[in-house]
Amino acid sequence: QVQLVESGGGLVQPGGSLRLSCAASGRIFKINTMGWYRQAPGKQRELVAAITSGGSTNYADSAKGRFTISRDNAKNTVSLQMNSLKPEDTAVYYCSYQTVTDDYWGQGTRVTVSS
Repeated sequence: QVQLVESGGGLVQPGGSLRLSCAASGRIFKINTMGWYRQAPGKQRELVAAITSGGSTNYADSAKGRFTISRDNAKNTVSLQMNSLKPEDTAVYYCSYQTVTDDYWGQGTRVTVSS
């Protein structure tokens, strides 16, 4: 089992920044992918960004140039720096941990971008 605890959501004005963090604990395998997904009201959950334990990254087109994902393998943490936030970034953001056989999700943290 793997537990994921997220932090860092909140209310921010358009153009502002937020940093989301996620800490994984439990049975952590060395080879894994951690990432962030989001789900806006009435929409499906979608990938925002992901990073492998080797450091390879993948971003949604909507996140490219504005968001940066990073991780600390020693601490089993992943972070998402979000800049130039837009109202359409409003969603619940979920941390994910995936291996070839399993996937785990955090409880979600709400991000609201509004003036």
